[in-house]
Amino acid sequence: MAISLLLGVLIGAVLGLTGAGGGILAVPALVFGMGWSMQHAAPVALIAVAGGAAIGALEGLRQGLVRWRGALLMAAVGMAMTPFGVRLANVLPQSWLLLLFAIVMLLVAARLLHANTAAIDQHVISRRAGGIDPETGRFDWNAPTILLLGAIGALTGLMTGLLGVGGGFVMMPLLRRYTAVSMHGIVATSLLVIALVGATGVASALLHGVTVPLIPTLLFAAATAIGMLFGRKAAGHLSPRHVQYGFAALLVMVAGAMLFKWLAAM
Repeated sequence: MAISLLLGVLIGAVLGLTGAGGGILAVPALVFGMGWSMQHAAPVALIAVAGGAAIGALEGLRQGLVRWRGALLMAAVGMAMTPFGVRLANVLPQSWLLLLFAIVMLLVAARLLHANTAAIDQHVISRRAGGIDPETGRFDWNAPTILLLGAIGALTGLMTGLLGVGGGFVMMPLLRRYTAVSMHGIVATSLLVIALVGATGVASALLHGVTVPLIPTLLFAAATAIGMLFGRKAAGHLSPRHVQYGFAALLVMVAGAMLFKWLAAM
């Protein structure tokens, strides 16, 4: 029980510090901390991450930061794709999932490090899919925007079901790259999608026969929510660049541990 609480607080703190992408660490934490398989860790991680995301999304809705129409479109497509990811996760061997997860973590770390040097031309973005109407402040709803958000939602849902992650690491860079939404709006919108798609991922895993240990799951989820609140408060006192570098370094270390576990299983 103590391990579940500690892991939950740590994951919640990272989630609060880094935004919607921090949930990618929940599955590795349970794999190494609790000794679970990827298939059993995924739904527990999703319960905790989706619960924490729901808290953040409610705060974002209260502040008017959530692009709720875009979030509902991405969530609807993502929820349709999540069962396919869960089905694939149940078919693939444990070693393949470990390798895939490690590769994804390294890609996210590389993207974080690159984001500090890559400049984004918002004037170019505003003329492409995902542009914002200057009069209403909302998405300029056209076919390219619908296709863009639908594609982001589909990829998010697939990764949620396959790896048991919230999908923020998919949505945030793509929304930042291809839309004109502010960073605060991207985080808040991503959190709402994570909460909705994550709930679908949990339900799909349970329908596929995955069992969830009740007490450790509840403790982990509650501790994650508490840790997220502390992380969000601490985020205001830390340099975003330092948080980004620190998160990238943590991802590389965890990915290395997962690669070592993959090699040991071969």
